[in-house]
Amino acid sequence: MKQYTIDELRPDDYEKLKAYLDENFAVAGMERLYWIPLDADVFEDAQRLHEQCRPHYFALELSPDRLACELLVRTNKRIKCDCIHYASRRQRDWLIQAVDAIFDRLEIVT
Repeated sequence: MKQYTIDELRPDDYEKLKAYLDENFAVAGMERLYWIPLDADVFEDAQRLHEQCRPHYFALELSPDRLACELLVRTNKRIKCDCIHYASRRQRDWLIQAVDAIFDRLEIVT
C-alpha cells in the first residue's frame, strides 16, 4: 500500500493529534482510523461522475508514534468501483497539504 507517513511522534503530539482527529473527522469504525474527505476541487473524472459513491476520502491511521496516510482514494459506499484508485499527483499534494495544515494548527513540529 502506498502511504504518506509521519513518524517519531512525541507522546504529547500524539495526544493533541488524536483529540483533533476525534473531534474533526469520522472514525472509520475501527480505533485509530480516520477518514478525511477529499475536496471536490481535486476529484478525478470518475469521482466527479460517481455522485452515488461520495464522499471520497483518504484513510489515516494514527499510532502513538506515527500517522500513516493511505494514498488510496476510496468510498465507503462500495468496495470496488472505477472511482476508487490511488491518488493522482494533485490529490496526493492536497492530502500532504491538509495534514501539514493540521500539524501547523496544533503546533506540532516534525
